Amino acid sequence: MKPENLINLSASVFVFTALLACLAPANAWAGSAWFSDIWLVTVLEKGGVVMWPILFCSLLALTITLERGYHLRHDKIIKKDFLADARRMSAKGEFDFAIRACKSHDVAMSRIVQAGLARAQYGILEIERAIESAGSHEATLLQANLRGLGVLANLTPMLGLLGTVLGMIKAFNVISESGAGNPGLVASGISEALITTAAGLIVGIPSLAVYHYFRGKVDKFVYEMEEESLKFIEDIQHSMKRDTDPEADQ
Repeated sequence: MKPENLINLSASVFVFTALLACLAPANAWAGSAWFSDIWLVTVLEKGGVVMWPILFCSLLALTITLERGYHLRHDKIIKKDFLADARRMSAKGEFDFAIRACKSHDVAMSRIVQAGLARAQYGILEIERAIESAGSHEATLLQANLRGLGVLANLTPMLGLLGTVLGMIKAFNVISESGAGNPGLVASGISEALITTAAGLIVGIPSLAVYHYFRGKVDKFVYEMEEESLKFIEDIQHSMKRDTDPEADQ
């Protein structure tokens, strides 16, 4: 199984598990003694209903992190071996061989170079436009799912705040109905409020850090691809100039 399919399968399992957890009645788990002894389950039960959306967000954020971590690697974006071969062929004017080299490497940089080489017969301006257009498209693909990770990083603390408000409402309802003479019931509502706040921050803070880390990585890749694209354009331009004016290199 390919890594991409494995990641997609993991995402589906995570989502399906989270949905089952959200739909399952709380009493169905309460009767299982061994399951209720698990620390995570205890926290989820004490945190209230808001803990389930937070759990779902944490699984989704983990899935996006794994998916972006796999795809945002240097070998998946830019291959030094491929670049050396393609530049050497382009400098010699062997555009057909360079295109074949691009097709044999399914990475972002090869697709950009291939788009430019495919327009070589129309002149250097068409090559620049094709490379610019392909580069913009590849830069957009590098940022795939990052917006969702940023949304999760901001959403989970808000869910934690919602759980805090619901817990405090529960605590004050207990006080209004039975007075302050039963601290156990009051503490239950306050505990629910604090648990959801902590859970939202525990998920949101790492998600925000990972989001900015990947954004910085994408910016670095985009800058490097721009540099390599300029080198390719220079090589192609030099090759075309040499073909039209054989005495240029003499």
